[in-house]
Amino acid sequence: MDAVVAELRATDRVVVVGAGMAGAQTALNLRQGGWNGPLALVGAELHLPYDRPPLSKDVLLGKTDATAFEIDWHGLGVDLLTGRRATGLADGVLHTDRGELPYDALVIATGAAPRTLPGLPGARTLRTVDDAHALRAALTPGRRIVLVGAGWIGAETATVARHLGCEVTVVEAAATPLAGALPAELGALMADWYADAGVDLRCGAAVAGAADGGVLLADGTHLPADEVLVGIGAAPATDWLRGGPLALDPDGTIPVDDRLRTALPGVLAAGDCASYPSARSGTRLAVQHWDHALHSGAAAAASLLGTLDAPYDPVPYFWSEQFGRMVQYAGRHAGADHLLWRGSPSDPDWTVLWLRDGALVALLAVDRPRDLAQGRRLIERGGALDPARAADPAVQLKAAAR
Repeated sequence: MDAVVAELRATDRVVVVGAGMAGAQTALNLRQGGWNGPLALVGAELHLPYDRPPLSKDVLLGKTDATAFEIDWHGLGVDLLTGRRATGLADGVLHTDRGELPYDALVIATGAAPRTLPGLPGARTLRTVDDAHALRAALTPGRRIVLVGAGWIGAETATVARHLGCEVTVVEAAATPLAGALPAELGALMADWYADAGVDLRCGAAVAGAADGGVLLADGTHLPADEVLVGIGAAPATDWLRGGPLALDPDGTIPVDDRLRTALPGVLAAGDCASYPSARSGTRLAVQHWDHALHSGAAAAASLLGTLDAPYDPVPYFWSEQFGRMVQYAGRHAGADHLLWRGSPSDPDWTVLWLRDGALVALLAVDRPRDLAQGRRLIERGGALDPARAADPAVQLKAAAR
């Protein structure tokens, strides 16, 4: 066994439950980190582990059918157990719907499940590759599509549906798009993107239920629909842990420490289902984005191997491709005391910066990838910015650092 391995013994059996990005990265990084002991990767779906971001883009557009990770699981000696769902946890044993799996170390990476609306039976969600294939078949020219939720998934799906010739209505209960992610003044700007794309966006509209082949709003409006898609966020897929030895946070996430370890010895958690302490943010964070799944999976493996060289506390990052734009966000704007514009929302590209005590803590970049890359590094360093230079879109953001 490699000398760097400090936590695991050669005979230990490691089980990773959840075969999405976080689980796949955990298994891959354990092998790449030099550990060769028994390793099982358990996935609820029958498919090989795959990437999710392309589902709302290339898969829906028909550019590709599959997004499986290009990883040789057999060659790595990973026991890939697909079509097996976790049902419970006991000391040293993971219960599944196809029997018990003993473990010496367990990494929980079961991700999140899409939220649904009980009043809309038959409405679709978009989380799995099977969801994407089924929805793609339904997005044909002239079809009337009602999307509930003007968040990231709603905007991306509306973009594709319009490209494919569908008539699209997006219903949002909040006053602006992305109400849970961005301040209202920014979400309001994005409402124009829907209109420009020919999407009927209805904000401040609550759904009452299904009626007469469509969606009934609380104000009595009836929206005819051939297909209804609900995109109102996701909840940690942790219900299978309730009543067991691992306590959950009120939001359903699994609390971990800065090494991604749970309160149970030998049990770690990573990805969408975990919440971790962030010294940078001064609070616990639960992040449901691809970048967090990627890095937390690698960090969980390093934690098991004893090679994690710093507390897990990355700068949160995510992106969305919508209405012909690349939208990128880094950091966390909660608690910021100053907002700066780089450019104007009437420009083809622009950036918003959030500062706290003069230091950059978050930014939103629209078609300005250089700002995102440089800003993310500035947030990591925690240094102050010159506000006048930072607000000038002609000045590179890194040149505004004091």
